[in-house]
Amino acid sequence: MRTTLIILALLSLGACSMRDTVSMDSATNQQFDLNDPDKDGVIEARERCTGTLGGAAVDNYGCGQVKTINERRELKLLFPNDSDYLAPQYYSQIEDLANFMRQFPNTSVTIEGHCSKTGGYEHNMDLSQRRANAVTRVLEQQYNIAGSRLKAIGYGYDRPVDSSDTPEAHEKNRRVIAEIVGDDTAADLKWNIYTVDQQAK
Repeated sequence: MRTTLIILALLSLGACSMRDTVSMDSATNQQFDLNDPDKDGVIEARERCTGTLGGAAVDNYGCGQVKTINERRELKLLFPNDSDYLAPQYYSQIEDLANFMRQFPNTSVTIEGHCSKTGGYEHNMDLSQRRANAVTRVLEQQYNIAGSRLKAIGYGYDRPVDSSDTPEAHEKNRRVIAEIVGDDTAADLKWNIYTVDQQAK
C-alpha cells in the first residue's frame, strides 16, 4: 500500500513538470522596433520625427527642440564712389551667406542697401537700390540661391547708424545689411562632453 502511494505521488509530480515545461525551440516574436537609426536616443517604436540632426535636443518622441532663424548681418562690402560695382574680392562674404541659406533651405534674405548723406536724395535712393541688387545678383548667379528667396531694398540715407557729418560717419553709413528670416528652424543642439572639441574644429 505504501509503495503504491509513493508510485502515484511520483507519477503526479512528473505530470506537473511535463505540463510546465516550455520548449526552447519556440521563437519569440519581437513586438516593438528597438532600433534607433538616427541615434537620437529614442527607439523607432516611439519615433515621430525621423532623421534628427546629430546632437540635437529632442523630446520623448525624437522631435527636436527648435529656435527660429531671425538675424541681421552686416556685410563688409566697399563699393567705389557713386558706383554699384561689387568687386570679386568680397564674394567670400556672400558665399558664407549662401552656405547658410543652403543649410536652412526655408530661409529667405532681404539685402538692404544704405548710403551716406552726400549728394541728392533721389540719387542715393537709386544708388542704394542698385548696390542691394548687386548683392542679390551674385547670390543668384554665382551661388545658385533661388531668386524667390531674395529681396533687395535700398534705403538711401534714411537709416543712418551715425548721423554726424564726418568722414567716419559717412563710411559707417555706406553699408549693406543681410536680414535672414525663416519659418524653418535651426536645431537647438544639446550640450555634451564633446561640444567644445566639435566647435573648435
